[in-house]
Amino acid sequence: MKTADATDILERLGIADHVVGAGEGFGSENPANGRVIAYVRRTTSADYERSMATAQAAFLKWREVPAPRRGEMIRSLGDELRRHKDLLGTLISLETGKIKVEGDGEVQEMIDIADFAVGLSRQLCGSTMHSERRRHRMFEQWHPLGPVGIITAFNFPAAVWAWNAFIAAVCGDTVLWKPSPKAPLTALAIQRLASEVARQHDAQDVFGLMVSDDAGLGERLAGEPRLPLLSFTGSSAIGRGVAAVVVSRFGRSLLECSGNNAVIVDESADLDLAVRAILFGAVGTAGQRCTSTRRLIVHESRYAEVVERLIAAYAQVCVGDPLAAGTLMGPLIDAPARSAFVAAIAEAEACGGRVLFGGSVLAGAGYFVRPTLIAAENEWPVVQRETFAPILYVIPYRNFAQALEMQNAVAQGLSSSLFTLDLRRAERFLAAGGSDCGIANVNLGTSGAEIGGAFGGEKETGGGREAGSDAWKAYMRRQTNTINWGSDLPLAQGIEFLSDGVELDSP
Repeated sequence: MKTADATDILERLGIADHVVGAGEGFGSENPANGRVIAYVRRTTSADYERSMATAQAAFLKWREVPAPRRGEMIRSLGDELRRHKDLLGTLISLETGKIKVEGDGEVQEMIDIADFAVGLSRQLCGSTMHSERRRHRMFEQWHPLGPVGIITAFNFPAAVWAWNAFIAAVCGDTVLWKPSPKAPLTALAIQRLASEVARQHDAQDVFGLMVSDDAGLGERLAGEPRLPLLSFTGSSAIGRGVAAVVVSRFGRSLLECSGNNAVIVDESADLDLAVRAILFGAVGTAGQRCTSTRRLIVHESRYAEVVERLIAAYAQVCVGDPLAAGTLMGPLIDAPARSAFVAAIAEAEACGGRVLFGGSVLAGAGYFVRPTLIAAENEWPVVQRETFAPILYVIPYRNFAQALEMQNAVAQGLSSSLFTLDLRRAERFLAAGGSDCGIANVNLGTSGAEIGGAFGGEKETGGGREAGSDAWKAYMRRQTNTINWGSDLPLAQGIEFLSDGVELDSP
């Protein structure tokens, strides 16, 4: 599919009526050609208050619905996403520049998390504990938390919302979503589908949406006391400010911030596996994933061969229209992203870096660049930072301890990978003294996490966990309960407050 009629797609997704004139809202730009797809209306202050009040009122009803019934709504929403997968995948490609298979894959990720959430709706389990006191029963249970705020980034304009929204919904929470202003049309399309499904399940207003290109809206959500939890996906710099504001009001923040992910390739590595994984990790989504591979740490004995094979692989990457068959890499999201790409390469070269492949902007419309390999050193400031672009720094190492030290010697701690056929090294990499990242893989790349596991990272990545495993606990409040079913009132720790025989006067 080389071209797409945006107007037809918006109509078929039921959001054509959200389009306004250029002077009435802000534009969603197609990064493949630099042209505005459509303009949408900004959320006003009155809209904000209305949405917040609606989410609060809806929560009071939704929390009373049995969790398995909440799951039935998410099942229906997953089915609706299946029916609209092709259209939504195309819209994601138009707004973000992802190639079509990645756009479709993002919708599939939403479907997968919907299936996970349906099963979870019957598994929101607490624990029972033995009490030290005679004829006492002690247990814990989990209750819905409240309206949840979700701020998402452009690079996954659909899936990250679903990670949060579907889990929050089966937990009994309502959702208020502020999408990236770079992908508002995708958000509007998803919101329309979600609202219609919710209405069919008598769950109106479980899902809410606020769209704006005004950064003040995000700041307002961070300081909003009516949101007990705010999930934020974005840069570490902004995440640090969000966290400070949220904690100042005793709220919870769930942060998914920057990554600076490394692949280690040791002497024993299967290079057929490694090169394919490195290529996808560094070039997929034009290097604009938080899990994109940014540093390649290669044993000096394999360095020349790995570089040679990567150059050959990079030469085969077709850069162009993300909706055209055969394209492997689309554009960067916008002009500032392209400028950051150019600046990072210049800084690396100023430090002594050598461009091994790429390193240039492609002429013509859109924000296309060539995927780039740079021989570098790990301690350079530009290597220590996350640049959201397809730049891979290639760094040699002498021994495995040095490689681990290099990998961990950055401020971020999201994803990591080791290619090895040495069992001891693999286990060392995954042990407590190995990778310090939230995700650590052996013989697969840094990108492409499955929803069954908890997603997130440490250090300046923020410490948040979303999607699978027990990430659901972030969206609920824990309550410890003790029931005395006896006729005595023993105190914990064996404390005796009243002497035997002492009686309290009746009122």
